[in-house]
This record gives sequence, structure tokens and C-alpha cells, in this order.
Amino acid sequence: MPATTPQQQQTAAPAASTPANVSDNNTASGSTRVKILKPFNTANIKILLLENINETAVSALRAQGYQVETHAKALAEDVLIEKIRDVHCVGIRSKTKLTKKILDAAEKLGVIGCFCIGTNQVDLEYASQKGIAVFNSPFSNSRSVAELVIAEIVLLSRQLGDRNIEMHQGIWSKVSANCYEIRGKALGIVGYGHIGSQLSVLAESMGMRVYFHDVVPLMPLGTSKQVASLDELLEVSDFVTLHVPETEETKNMIGEYELNKMKQGSFLINASRGTIVQIPALAKALRSGHLGGAAVDVFPKEPAANGKFFESELIGCPNTLLTPHIGGSTEEAQSMIGVEVSQALIKFINYGTSIGAVNYPEVDLRAIRDEENSIRLCYTHLNVPGVLRQITDILADHNVDKQFSDSKGKIAYLMADISDVTPEQIQDIYRRVSETPTNVITRVLY
Repeated sequence: MPATTPQQQQTAAPAASTPANVSDNNTASGSTRVKILKPFNTANIKILLLENINETAVSALRAQGYQVETHAKALAEDVLIEKIRDVHCVGIRSKTKLTKKILDAAEKLGVIGCFCIGTNQVDLEYASQKGIAVFNSPFSNSRSVAELVIAEIVLLSRQLGDRNIEMHQGIWSKVSANCYEIRGKALGIVGYGHIGSQLSVLAESMGMRVYFHDVVPLMPLGTSKQVASLDELLEVSDFVTLHVPETEETKNMIGEYELNKMKQGSFLINASRGTIVQIPALAKALRSGHLGGAAVDVFPKEPAANGKFFESELIGCPNTLLTPHIGGSTEEAQSMIGVEVSQALIKFINYGTSIGAVNYPEVDLRAIRDEENSIRLCYTHLNVPGVLRQITDILADHNVDKQFSDSKGKIAYLMADISDVTPEQIQDIYRRVSETPTNVITRVLY
């Protein structure tokens, strides 16, 4: 929220003994640590950014006055556990795994930024139980992935991957057999979200016929057509491309049965999640000649760092393009991701806004009045009956300008702006709210 003075950038209420800790959690025994509230400078907020997060994010976070520590690569688990103990925010990409063990070590962590589309590298349910909001960037790299898939369609249809390898080996092999234009071919898109729909438009502009399958009815773009089942899409498509999230329903979605449903000589592209396709079945279909080729950008197990660590049954398969999870790895996409996620983190830290969080109730309030005696209460609690009545009782003698509450699963989140309160009343409100038996995290921003 806005500071009482622009120079101070006051945003939260920390403990006196730990100035950067802006929240209070119930201890395991159920008791609550008593904290003395005071306004503080954003310089007390510590942020850890891993995996070479784009400079747009680093600059935006440092511009707020936060302490920002950056690392070019993912950290080993023991190193990460030590680093994460006293940070309030951590930013990661796809290689860092934030497990229950690591989250338990994060004593002050309040928010996680996933500078990518996926969030399966974070234990989302446990994070929400600890009152840790998780943000990602679901849209910023959509164009980059769609363009990569278009390129792969052309490369596969002309067997350019194999021809390139042969030329580097000094082999001249000028052939036209089983090489095709993509004009007039049928593209089947599994998952018609932001990437799938952009890909649909690009493919149609190149003369392809587009079919798509999704779990919900969607408005087709251009002349694309939605089909009723995955089997139908597999049977009619010359190229099948996957753009679905990793869920229990999508794991191993494409196996031997589905591959056999595909046309003889057709092509499979996976730029979604590594667990969607059963790799042994795909390798068998490629080596037998049932599939004409495949492009795979994601794998069930991926190396944690660059180097000669990659192993797969797909290595050596004919007309098979293997890329190291680079679908969204363009300068444009990473820059946009840096902007989108950093802004979400700033809004959550400074204002309590949780819009866009993947594991948290989405709550926001219009700007609080820029007055010394106004505060914003941000209360994360267990989603059980009777909590709002308790909060109403606590705030009954105060001027509540506005408030909003929402829930998601086992967690609920309330924001309330309160005016005309003295420092003593701020302490009292904070103490009484944080001592409620359903408290997960209580923050007071002022």
C-alpha cells in the first residue's frame, strides 16, 4: 500500500526482534508469538531469485528497495534450505523444487514467484497451508511456444533434423521421399488454451486445417473445429501437438494405445509437460516407422543444470527433434515473464493483493487512503465456520472502510481497510486477530 511518505515506503508490520518478518504464524503448540508492530522500510524485505531470473524482474524488485539476492542456477537442496530460512520471497523457474522439507525451513517466506507457466515444482497445497501465496506467468511465453511448434512442424515434415545431422557428418543426402508441405495438412491441438489458440491462428495462416480437443467447450478461432474426443483428434490429424497442464488426468495421456490411434506416418509434438507422453511407447512407435517423426521439448526427468547429463530412449530415433525445455526461452518471453511475476509479487508484499495466485484465494481492494492512521489488515485463516463473526467482533469498535473475503479449499483470506486507529489500537487489532485459533498468517500493512 502507499507509504505515509514516499521516502519511507512503509508497507507492513514486522516483529521488533526480526524487523523484516511481516507476519505471524501460530506455533505448533497453538500459542502465538507476541510481536511489537512498527512501520518499516521495504529494505527489510529479503528476496532470493534463482535460475537466472530476467533482469526486468531484478530491476523492478530492487526499485522497491527490497534486498535482492540472485543466482544464475538452481541451488542444491542443502544450500537452498540455508538460503531460504530468512527470506520473505523466493523466485524460481522450472528446475528448483520447493518441497515440504524446503518450505518447512522457510521461516519467513510469504510468497513464491514462479517465473514460468508451470507450478508443479512447488508443493502448492502445503504452501497454502503455511499461508504462502504462489504466483506464475501463465500467458507471457505463449507466443514463443507457439512459434517453436510451427517451426517444428516444418522441420519434421521436411526431415530437416536428420538432414542437418547428416550434413555435419559430411553426408550429402538429397531426397524428397516422405517430405511434405504443411499446406493442407491437418493439425490436431490437444488443449486449446492460450498457447493452443495462438498456434491455431498461426497454423491456419500457413494453410493448415486445424482441429482441437479440450475438456470444456470453447469458441474456435478462424475455421478451426473442436472434436468430441481425443481418439477422434488422433485419427484425423497429420500432426498432433500437446498443450495441457500436468494433472492426474493428463499424466501418461499419450501411450501405446493413443499412438496406435494416430495415422501411419503422422507426427507428435510435446511442448507441454514431460509426464504427458510415455517415452518408451513413443520410442517404439518412432523406431517401428508407425510415426513419421516427433518433436519433444519436455521430459519426465530433466537435468538440473546444463551439461552432458541428458539420457532418453528417444536419442537416435529417426526424424526426432529433441530440445532442452526451451519452448518459452526467448528474450521477449523472459522479459515479459519478469515484468508479470515481479508486479504480482510487489502487489502482494506491499498491498496484500492476491489476484493471480494459483494456490490462494484471490482478493483485492481499491487503494487505501494515504493517511497515517489507516491500516490494511490481511488475514489468512482456516476455512471453517464462525471466523468472520470473530473478526467482526474484533473490528466492531473501529471504522472499517472496506473489506473483502474469499476462500479456496482449506484456506480463506480476508482484507480489511481500517481508518482512525491509534498505534495502540493497531497493536490490539493485530494481537487479537493473530491469536484467533484459525489464524494462519496475519499481516498489518501501513
